Amino acid sequence: MNPSKPSSDPAVWSEARAERQLRSLELFGMRFGLDRMRRMMTVLGSPERRFESIHVLGTNGKSSTTRMIAAILQRHGLHTGAYLSPHLVSYRERVRVDERDIDAEEFASAVGRASWAAERVNRTLGEGDHVTQFELLTAAALWQMAEREVDVAVVEAGLGGRYDATSVIDARETVLTTVGLEHTRWLGPTLTDIAGEKLAALREGATLVLGTGLPPEALAVAERVAAESSASVVRAEPGARGPAMRARGPFQRQNFALARAAAESYLSRAGIPLNEPAVAEAAAATDVPGRLQLLDGVPPTLIDGAHNPDAIAALVEALPEALPGRPLALVLGVLEDKDAASMLRALLPLCERAWFTAPPSSRALSPAALESLARQLGFEATCCEPRPGRALQRAQEWATEHHGAVLATGSVYLVGELLAGLERRRPSAQMRDDLSRSSSTR
Repeated sequence: MNPSKPSSDPAVWSEARAERQLRSLELFGMRFGLDRMRRMMTVLGSPERRFESIHVLGTNGKSSTTRMIAAILQRHGLHTGAYLSPHLVSYRERVRVDERDIDAEEFASAVGRASWAAERVNRTLGEGDHVTQFELLTAAALWQMAEREVDVAVVEAGLGGRYDATSVIDARETVLTTVGLEHTRWLGPTLTDIAGEKLAALREGATLVLGTGLPPEALAVAERVAAESSASVVRAEPGARGPAMRARGPFQRQNFALARAAAESYLSRAGIPLNEPAVAEAAAATDVPGRLQLLDGVPPTLIDGAHNPDAIAALVEALPEALPGRPLALVLGVLEDKDAASMLRALLPLCERAWFTAPPSSRALSPAALESLARQLGFEATCCEPRPGRALQRAQEWATEHHGAVLATGSVYLVGELLAGLERRRPSAQMRDDLSRSSSTR
């Protein structure tokens, strides 16, 4: 079978079947190593070699920075792809071309093609070894972006860098956003260890673009690894406000400064001068769903996917601008491998009541455990509500009564579940049209 052609027609691989296939692989968890991905790329005809790429590594800010780099490049006349993780509501959100999610048919075709390759790779592996969900998604994304003939893809790493599935790309620009203590079980117990694992993805002779606010330990590793790899180093301008932005929060201004530096490095190498009006247009147009996202309606409700202490600190810094002067109700759901105590320590002084819930994940920390931690910190105004949608509803009822606002945070999985719930309750376009016609005839 020719690897450049889809393996099956849409009647066989629907969006629903593709999502079922991906969900079925969640049961098998993570497995590090690049051998499976390299075999997948070979079976698929090396799609990662059919476009240039920029690799975005780091603890926080990767998705925002990836979107922003792609937006700047697209406005310089480049046909641009982006690969993001995780998604909020649909897997299709992870693969974007020219700032649009791929459509359902493309998604189904890409997952079907990657599944075809995975079947062949799995036959060559030892007992108990198999292609993982993230590897399948990454292969599907790279294949689809090659099929769409993008000029450049901005690729967000999943976890780490050395053995992350995305590291099969040959990126000439590697971006490091932030480094914090997270996933220490896999990446190591110190900032030095974590920075080393991430920067192991740096290619010989590439350009390393560094974000502002990196801890000294991470900067030292970056300088060492760059020297060992004969890589040049570019640093984003610290504190640069830049143009007006659609994305909210001081941390997004830092992310945009980094995105600008990365885009400028790529454009310079391509012989394309940086166009300031194009940069300003990208800043004004780029939205980041799930980050300081203000929902429609009353009371003011802000959702944010901050899921570790550093991200919560950035959220706390942005709150006075985002939700000024209102009593705050907190909806919090956290995964069990996160530092929930530190997150609560930062959030609770800003809140009058808290509803603790459980993100839709087998790794969710129980609401009772969160409540216990809160009470150890002296915060008693708490409720446990395992259902995220119900927790949000109760917090909104309280906020309406007290002229307050609601903040829902702690996990991308929580934010995704809340957005999916709102989408399920929203009338369809056909229903809205029917209601409009009905009311106009009264």
